[in-house]
Amino acid sequence: MIIRKSPEEIEKMAAAGDIHRRTMRLLESKVRPGVTTLELDRAAEKFMRSQGAVPSFKGYRGFPGSICVSPNSMVVHGIPGGYTLERGDILSVDIGVTLDGWVADGARTFAVGPISPVARKLLDVTERSLHAGAAQAKPGNRLGDISHAIQTIVEAEGLSIVRSLVGHGIGREMHEDPQIPNFGEPGRGPLLEEGMVLAIEPMTTAGRHPVRMGTDGWAIYSQDGSLAAHFEFTVAVTAEGPRILTPWHLDVGRAAA
Repeated sequence: MIIRKSPEEIEKMAAAGDIHRRTMRLLESKVRPGVTTLELDRAAEKFMRSQGAVPSFKGYRGFPGSICVSPNSMVVHGIPGGYTLERGDILSVDIGVTLDGWVADGARTFAVGPISPVARKLLDVTERSLHAGAAQAKPGNRLGDISHAIQTIVEAEGLSIVRSLVGHGIGREMHEDPQIPNFGEPGRGPLLEEGMVLAIEPMTTAGRHPVRMGTDGWAIYSQDGSLAAHFEFTVAVTAEGPRILTPWHLDVGRAAA
């Protein structure tokens, strides 16, 4: 069942989303060679708690970290630890923030210093696909319109959509109905209605789409070892159109501000 949110409830999610945005900006200022993923995790948790929020991921289904940090060929669900960032890495950072019982979720893949042309293309195209998908989150559209918009941009550039991982509804729970594939036919699926809130999250690779599970039971990698990217917004369907509740994109390049 898809749970629609009232305008007041969407405002509560937007408040969580503002903390999410500021947490992502903080981490942008810290992503550089020599920093460990555990250091990023600790900085994120400290900041979230200082704002009266809690990290949604910590303890969720047993996950030990406060954020997910996934370098290079790791697609999602990386456990923070001793991995030290190196020049030329890409790092996907997925953050969940819970404030007053409402969850905001979003992700961004960072470049660690100068990166290869393949990596730059992967990041640019995946982020562009996220914006295209989010733009379809308006009343009267179908869920498949979001999926198709993402797929069209990614595959036109010769990249691959990870097909076994999906976005999701979100609200008081991290994962609610509906599931949101990043590929599909337009005009198909549930009708989008005012009050739906969706975590839209294209996950892509520079190679083929199959993935494999890591030995820790959490991390998911591209099966062929190719670079992977992950970008995500929490988006509310409103009468005025899509409303991005985790607008980290507004702060890109302003990490030191």
